[in-house]
Amino acid sequence: MFNFQNDYLNLLKQKFFYIYKIAEKARAKGFDPSLTPESLITIDIAERVEKAVGPEGIALRIRELSKVMSREDAAFKITEEIVSGKYGVTGIAAAEQAIRTALSILDEGVTIAPIQGIVKVEEGNNLDGTKYLSIYFAGPIRSAGGTEMALTLIVADYARRFLGLDRYKASQIEAKRFLEELRLYERAISKFQYKFPDEVIFNAIMNLPIDVNGVETDPVEVSSFRNLPRIKTNRVRGGALRVVNDGLLGRANKVLKIINKLGINGWEWLNGIQSLKNDQKTERRLMFMEEVIAGRPIFSFPSEFYGFRLRYGRARNTGLASIGIHPATMKVLKEFIAIGTQLRLEKPGKAGIVASVDTIEPPVIKLKDESVIKVSNLKLADEIMGKIAKILFLGDILIGFGEFLENNLPLSPPGFVEEWWSEYLRKAVKKEDLEALKEKNIDKEKLLNFIKDPFIFKPSFQEALIISKQFNIPLHPAYTFFWETLSINELKYLRECFLTAKKEMKNGFVTKILLNYDLQLKIILEDLCIPHKIVGNTILIENDDASALWICVNPEILIKDICNLSVKEVIERIAGVKICFKGGTFIGARMGRPEKAKRREMKPLVHCLFPIGVFGGAQRNLAEAVEKNKIISVEIVNRKCPLCKKSMPSIICKDCGSFTIIGKYCPNCDKELNSNQDSCPSCKRTAVSYKKTFVNISEIFNEACKQLNTQTLKLVKCVKGLSNEMKVPEPIEKGILRAKYDLSVFKDGTIRFDATNAVLSHFKPSEVSVSIEKLKSIGYLYDKDGKSLVNENQLCQLNIQDIIIPRKCGEYFIKVTKFIDELLEKVYNLPPFYNVNSLEDLVGHLIIGLSPHTSVGVLGRIVGFTNANVCFAHPIWHAAKRRDCDGDEDSLALVMDVLLNFSKAFLPEKIGGMMDAPILLNLIVDPKEVARQAFNIETVERLPLEFYENACNQIDSKIAVNLADVYLNRLGKEEMYNQIFFTHMVDNINAGTLESSYTKFKSMLEKLVEQLDLAEKIRAVEAKEVAKKVVSTHLLRDLAGNLKAFSNQRFRCKKCNTKYRRIPLRGKCLKCGGELSLTVFKGTIEKYLEITKDLVEKYDIGEYYQQRVNLISMELQSIFKSFEKQKALSEFI
Repeated sequence: MFNFQNDYLNLLKQKFFYIYKIAEKARAKGFDPSLTPESLITIDIAERVEKAVGPEGIALRIRELSKVMSREDAAFKITEEIVSGKYGVTGIAAAEQAIRTALSILDEGVTIAPIQGIVKVEEGNNLDGTKYLSIYFAGPIRSAGGTEMALTLIVADYARRFLGLDRYKASQIEAKRFLEELRLYERAISKFQYKFPDEVIFNAIMNLPIDVNGVETDPVEVSSFRNLPRIKTNRVRGGALRVVNDGLLGRANKVLKIINKLGINGWEWLNGIQSLKNDQKTERRLMFMEEVIAGRPIFSFPSEFYGFRLRYGRARNTGLASIGIHPATMKVLKEFIAIGTQLRLEKPGKAGIVASVDTIEPPVIKLKDESVIKVSNLKLADEIMGKIAKILFLGDILIGFGEFLENNLPLSPPGFVEEWWSEYLRKAVKKEDLEALKEKNIDKEKLLNFIKDPFIFKPSFQEALIISKQFNIPLHPAYTFFWETLSINELKYLRECFLTAKKEMKNGFVTKILLNYDLQLKIILEDLCIPHKIVGNTILIENDDASALWICVNPEILIKDICNLSVKEVIERIAGVKICFKGGTFIGARMGRPEKAKRREMKPLVHCLFPIGVFGGAQRNLAEAVEKNKIISVEIVNRKCPLCKKSMPSIICKDCGSFTIIGKYCPNCDKELNSNQDSCPSCKRTAVSYKKTFVNISEIFNEACKQLNTQTLKLVKCVKGLSNEMKVPEPIEKGILRAKYDLSVFKDGTIRFDATNAVLSHFKPSEVSVSIEKLKSIGYLYDKDGKSLVNENQLCQLNIQDIIIPRKCGEYFIKVTKFIDELLEKVYNLPPFYNVNSLEDLVGHLIIGLSPHTSVGVLGRIVGFTNANVCFAHPIWHAAKRRDCDGDEDSLALVMDVLLNFSKAFLPEKIGGMMDAPILLNLIVDPKEVARQAFNIETVERLPLEFYENACNQIDSKIAVNLADVYLNRLGKEEMYNQIFFTHMVDNINAGTLESSYTKFKSMLEKLVEQLDLAEKIRAVEAKEVAKKVVSTHLLRDLAGNLKAFSNQRFRCKKCNTKYRRIPLRGKCLKCGGELSLTVFKGTIEKYLEITKDLVEKYDIGEYYQQRVNLISMELQSIFKSFEKQKALSEFI
C-alpha cells in the first residue's frame, strides 16, 4: 500500500517546490513588492517560533527539549535560558523576548499573539520603591487561546524572579479601575466567555504578581477611575481584560495543574477560583439558552426527555467537536439544520457542527391524522413533510466520549442502543459453545453478524427474544420502548386497555393489536414512542412493534403486588427477560450559525489594492476615475529610479530595469529626507516612505489594458486609500484580471474562499464526484482494508493533508486558475500553470488552509468535492490550523496565488493587521504539533461493555481512556499516520439537508414564524418560553440599541461618503457640497416593533415585557411624530 510517510509527504513537498520555483521566476521580474515569494516555509513548531519571534538559534534548542519534556516544560526552560542571557539579550529585553518565545511555543507558533498581542514589556515602580514587570497586551489576544494567555502571566512571573524584580503591588484604586473597565467592556463592546463576581476580579488584580496592562482597543472610556498614573489610557484595554478574565480566571483549573507540576509558588489564591468554577458548572450548562436569536430555533430544552438522546461514538464524519444526527431529523426540523450548521449545546462542549449519520436512532413523528411513525429514511421524511403535527422524539445525537474528555466532564448515562446490546451479546457468547447453538434454533453466522455489525444486522423480535432468554441479556433496543416515562398506574391502565384488544397471531407471536381509541391510552403510546395508526375509532399496532409491546404488557399474566414494584420490575416479570431503560441522557440544543461556503470579500468588495481616493466615485471604480480624471492625487509609496530619477511604486524601473530606492519624507512639511534619517530635523516628526503624489492613472490603466490585451472593463473596484505602513499598492494589472473573472481580493493580495470546517477520516469515491482513475492517479490505490480500489462505493482512508472542498469553492477556484494562468502569461511572460477546465482537473492541486486568528497557512491537497457547504478534512489537518469543528470557518487559497500575490507589504499597519495572513507556511503536518483537542478523538471500532456500564455510573471521562483508545496514545508511534477507526457507519456523508432553510427565508418575519411554529411542534420545547427568550434576548435589545444608535448616529454624504458627527451649518458636505443623509433610518428601528408586540400578546409572556414594549413604542412615536402641515392665516379668518 501507498507508504504515507515517504511517498505521500514527498509528493506534497515536490509539488509545492515545483510551484515555488515558478513563483520565484515570476517574482524576480520586479512586478511585486519583493523579488521572492514572501511566505516563509517552516517544517515544525521550532522553526515557526524562531522565524516568528526569535531569538536566532532557538529552533535547535526547542527540538532538543521537545524530545525529553512537555511543551509547557520546554516553554519554561527556554524562558530560564533566555533571561539568563544565553541568547545575547539581558534585563527587560530578555524578559520580553522570553515571554514572546514562550507564548509562541505554547500556541504551536501559529497565532500572532506573541508578535502583536504583546505590545511591550517594561519595568514599573511600586509605591514602596520596588520594581515590577508590566506586560502591555493588545487586541489579537483571543479568548479561544485562554490557557496560553494565562500561562503568559506565569512565564512572566517566572522571568521576573530570575531578574530579581519584586511582585506587582496593585492599589485598590487600580483594582477598581480594572473592574470598572471590565464591566464597561461587557456592556458596550462584547461579552466574555466567563462571568465572575466583582470580588473575584478585584481580588485577582490585588493578588497578581505581574502588572497586566495594555493599550486601548476600543473608543470607550471609563468614567470613574480615570487618569491613573500607572495606567496610560482612560479607554478600555480589551487585550488585558481577556487575559485576566477568560485566560487566568477562566482556565484556573488547567493553570493550577501546570503550576503545581512545575512547583511555582505565589499562585495559590487561584484555588478559590477553581472552587467557584466548580460551583458554576450547572449555570454554564444552561448558557446555550442565553441570547436566543430570532429565526434560529431551540430544538431541545436542557436535559428535556424526547430531545436529542446522547449516543456515544464517532462516525467517519464526526469528531473534533462535530456531532452526528440522523438525516431525517434534519428534514423534519423544517431543514433549519443542514450539514455544517452549528448547534449550541448544553454539553459536553459549547457547540458543534452537524454531520449526517444514518445508523443512529431517527425521529418519531405524530402526523396530523394522529398516526405515529418512526421516520427511518429521507424518502419517508419527504413524504410526511406538511403532515407533521408533533415531533415526539428528535432522535439521537452522536457524540464522541473524547468530547467529554476534552471538556473535563464526567460521562453521562447513555440510552440503550444496538451497539451496547451487541457488547452484552459478545460477552455472553464467549461463555457458550457456538456449535451447540444449532440445537437451540439460533444460526451461528447470524449471531456473529449481530455482534460484528449491529447497525446492518438486526434480529427480528422472535430472534431477539430467544437470544435474550438464552443468554440472559436485555431485550434488543429496537423492541425496547421508553418505559421509564410511565408511572405504575399508567402501566396498569395500559394493561387494562389490552384486555379488550383484538389481536392477530403468527407463529405464536402477536403481530397485530387493535385497541379502542382512548385519549389516555393514546397519550401513553405517544409517551412510549410506539409507532401506530388510527383506523376509524381504533388504534392499530402491527408487526414487531405489536409483538414486543404484547410481550411486555401481556394482561393475561397476573402480577402480584404490582403497586409495590417499579415499572421495570413489572415488565421484566411479564416478559421474562431483562430490559434496559432506553432514554439515558438528553441534551439541549439550539441553532447557532448556519453553515457557510462563500467567497471571501472585503467590505465593500475590492478587485485591486490600488488607491484612487474619491476619484472613482462611490464604487471606487478605476474605470470611472480614468474616464473623469487623467491625473489623480493619492498617498502612495514613493520609490525613485537612481538613473531615470522617476518616481514609481515598483521595485524595478520599467524604463531602464534599475532597482528603485525608497524615499523618506516628513509627513508634516513634505520635506525629502536622507535614507539614514528617521525623523525630520525641523518638525521632529517620524519619517514616512510615502507622500501625496500625482499619478497619471489614465496612462497606467491604458498601458495595463494594452499589456493584458483586454477590452476596457466598466467596473474595476479599487480602494480609496491604503492602510499598510508604506502605502504600497498592488499592480493594476492584477485588479483588471480579477474584475474580468469576477474575483475579489483580500487585504493581503490573495483570493480566498471561506468554508465551515468539517471532519472526515474516510470517504467513498461516489461521495466526492471524482472518478476512480483520477483518485488512483493521485495515490488512492487501495481502500481502507487494503483491497485494490475498483468500486466507487469502497471506503478509502483520507490522507492527513487531503481535503474535500465545496463544489461552490471548486467552481470559484476554476476562475482563480484562469486568472493566475493569464497573469503568468501576460504579465510575467511565463507559461500558464493550471490549464484547468473542469472540477476534476482541480483534483491533486495544492491549497493553503488558514484560520483567521493565525498567521500560518497549512498545506493541503484537493481530492474531491461535496455539495454540502463545508470543507471536509482530516481532524489532524484542522487541528494543525489550530481549529476544531464547533462552527469555525476557515479560508482556502490556491498555493500559486499565495506565493505569487501575497505580500506583507499590503497588510494593514494597525495592531492585528498580521492576523489571517499566510506569513508562514506549514508544508508537512506533524500530528504531535497540532492543537491538543485532536488528541482526544477516539480511534476504536467499538466501545466495550465496561464503557457503557461505567458511563451509567457517570465516571470521570479521564478514566474512560483506559476503556477506549484515543489518538493521544498514537503520538510518536508508527500508527500515528494510520487510519482513525470509527464506531458508526455512514452510508453517504452528503445525505440530508445541504443548505439550512434559515439562509433561504427572505425576511426576519418568515424566520421567526417558522421558528415558533417549530417550537410548537417539538415536544422537548415550550413555545411560550422560546417566545420569551427571543423577545428578551434579541428583539427588545435590538429595539433599544437601534434607538440609541439613532440618537448617536452620524450623517453621510451621498456623493463622496464623508461622514459627519453633526450636520454642518451649511447643511451640505464640506468637501464636495453633496447632499447629506441619515445613516440610521426609521425603518431600521421599527422593523421588530410589530413582531415583538405580536409575540408578547400571542404568548402572554408577562406584564413586564408588555410594559417595555409600550415604553419603546411611545418613545418611537415621540421621535417620529408626524406634524400637521402649518395652517395658513386665511384658515383662521
